[in-house]
Amino acid sequence: MAVQKPSIPKGTRDFSPVEMARRNYLFDTIKSVFRRYGFQPLETPSMENLSTLLGKYGEEGDKLLFKVLNSGNFLKGIDAEEVQAAAESDNPVVLGNRICEKGLRYDLTVPFARYVVQHQNELVFPFKRYQIQPVWRADRPQKGRYREFYQCDVDVVGSKSLLNEVELIQIVQEVFAALKIRVTLKINNRKILYGISETIGHADKMMDITVAIDKLDKIGLDAVNEELAGRGLSPEAVAALRPILELSGSNREKLAAITAIIGEKSATGLKGIQEVTTILDYAEALGVVLPVELDLSLARGLNYYTGAIFEVKAMDFPMGSICGGGRYDDLTGIFGLPDTSGVGISFGADRIYDVLLGLDLFPAETAQSVRALFVNFGGAEELGALRLLSEVRRAGIAAEIYPEAAKMKKQFDYAQKRDILYMVFVGENELAARTATVKNIVTGEQRSIPFEAVADSLR
Repeated sequence: MAVQKPSIPKGTRDFSPVEMARRNYLFDTIKSVFRRYGFQPLETPSMENLSTLLGKYGEEGDKLLFKVLNSGNFLKGIDAEEVQAAAESDNPVVLGNRICEKGLRYDLTVPFARYVVQHQNELVFPFKRYQIQPVWRADRPQKGRYREFYQCDVDVVGSKSLLNEVELIQIVQEVFAALKIRVTLKINNRKILYGISETIGHADKMMDITVAIDKLDKIGLDAVNEELAGRGLSPEAVAALRPILELSGSNREKLAAITAIIGEKSATGLKGIQEVTTILDYAEALGVVLPVELDLSLARGLNYYTGAIFEVKAMDFPMGSICGGGRYDDLTGIFGLPDTSGVGISFGADRIYDVLLGLDLFPAETAQSVRALFVNFGGAEELGALRLLSEVRRAGIAAEIYPEAAKMKKQFDYAQKRDILYMVFVGENELAARTATVKNIVTGEQRSIPFEAVADSLR
């Protein structure tokens, strides 16, 4: 019987040593910017209680939660008729919620809000944290969309100041400048979206409108209009919304146009316009060179956003949003801590990785986990090489010795395949002279170097 080849679930990936070196470069670059802006590291469990997660991401998001079966006999207390009814139902969620009390986290923001409420007496507000961990979504896997992926989040909670939004824009600028990725940041405000909903006579359907127009880039305006009609918007409202979604021109021109459209019909909408104007004014005054575009179709479908919202897209590589976030005024309120505003942004590490790879922007040295390979000649030479290797490692240089006194070609091939730059020879003559022969594998250049200077030469 043939042994079945092992596999991993769709939408998940293994990461090779080379890929991990590149990912660590990405994470380290992002972390360094986060720390410069005063953010502190935080981690939360992979699993959360379903009561924490459900109802925070809208109807679409709740469907994508991975649920974890209860331990032991998870069907205890449930009769066969209930199981059969769930199997025949188009919506077996009710049974699922009874046999599952926990779920894998969908994002890092809701667990962060739970943490803030749970530890509110220990924290200093405003509380600024960064968090880099995997999240899970039961989505259909495709290019750039995975079921398990990493997010790199920064959030400030306990402050309503728009300076926080401005700092997030600066963080986006610095991160992608360091990674050498050209990006555009799109900005909108959920208050403006509410104002638009009021203006077209459907304030009660603001969530339906945001869910639909959030798909504009993916399905096009005509399909969005069909969905809006299906969600109960009148033909007049759909027609009134169309020119708003098609507004063009500079940010100032768009703000002037939407101000004229909303007029006195929505005080909330006008407040959103004022907030966006303030953020753009500060960004301009601080010399932000990152392209920032007001996009009135940007909705960010998550229910908890209440103010400014952001999305970032790469300019030179076809990829969806690689970064996004926004203001949430009362996310902690659902856990018992009302009136605690927060704002944050999430960097999609896996999509950013794909962009870096596609544009060949990873530095060559990220593939070099080991700087030098000490050749093994066996005998006394082996012991001499080990002693010198220890000194090199104490100097902070990654190096190793080939474990056997194998043929030279085998050791050379190993160094090449591992992308090791230098080979260090400590043979009989070198041992007697207390020098090592150091060879650059790429250029072929080799030099005789005293033992005490080998570490410096390898830098």
